[in-house]
Amino acid sequence: MTAIKVEVRNNHIAIVTLNRPEALNAFNYDTLTELQSAVEDIRSNSNIRVVIFTGAGDKSFSVGADLKERKTLTDQEVRRNLYKIGEVFTLIEQLPQPTIAAVNGFAFGGGIELALSCDFRIAADTAKMGLTETGLAIIPGAGGTQRLPRLIGEAKALEMILMAKRVPANEALQMGILNKVTSQQNLIDESIEFAQSMLANGPLALQQAKFAVKHGMNTDLQTGLQIERKAYEVLIPTEDRVEALEAFSEKRKPNFKGK
Repeated sequence: MTAIKVEVRNNHIAIVTLNRPEALNAFNYDTLTELQSAVEDIRSNSNIRVVIFTGAGDKSFSVGADLKERKTLTDQEVRRNLYKIGEVFTLIEQLPQPTIAAVNGFAFGGGIELALSCDFRIAADTAKMGLTETGLAIIPGAGGTQRLPRLIGEAKALEMILMAKRVPANEALQMGILNKVTSQQNLIDESIEFAQSMLANGPLALQQAKFAVKHGMNTDLQTGLQIERKAYEVLIPTEDRVEALEAFSEKRKPNFKGK
């Protein structure tokens, strides 16, 4: 059984499923390698315009590192896994397509770190999440100490990390970790609907807008404005921009082709 499943819905939405429900969708090295391969394929697929990440079953999105595997590893192998999970989550963060984490259950350690690597997070109302690594005498190592405080602020992030706090979905929504909470039954449908609201817009514009925001947030305002301008200029010669103007004048919906 493959550890990662990729399904394309509505022609342009890729759903990437962590498929180890018997292990609560934990990440062992083989799973990370499969996930990396899937993400690299998606990155170069211009037909895919939005990506949803979720977990198999209704219990766990991912509980993070596979501790059964971890117990058998040498120190060198632990470093290998640490590097690999960080590398894969950075690839996800850097995908040109908008990304959504559909958090269907437990999201602990690397599980919430995967969700934090996505642009948006929608969770089932039964989900719980947390950076629980300090309870295992380690720290978050796949971006949690960096992405969470940038999202919710330093004090709240430290509270979650230093207390190894497990937060229910509704509290995570109030903290700003989640964009939306829905029922377990409606999670994928709600995530697809969320994706569809972006698909109505120019696919290249989605990518350039994401690029401008992501890169601009890591610099000063004036540099960010320059990044924005350059991202806009990329879109000027595109067929989609011309199509949008023609559709507006003809009072019809545009037919964007990502060109």
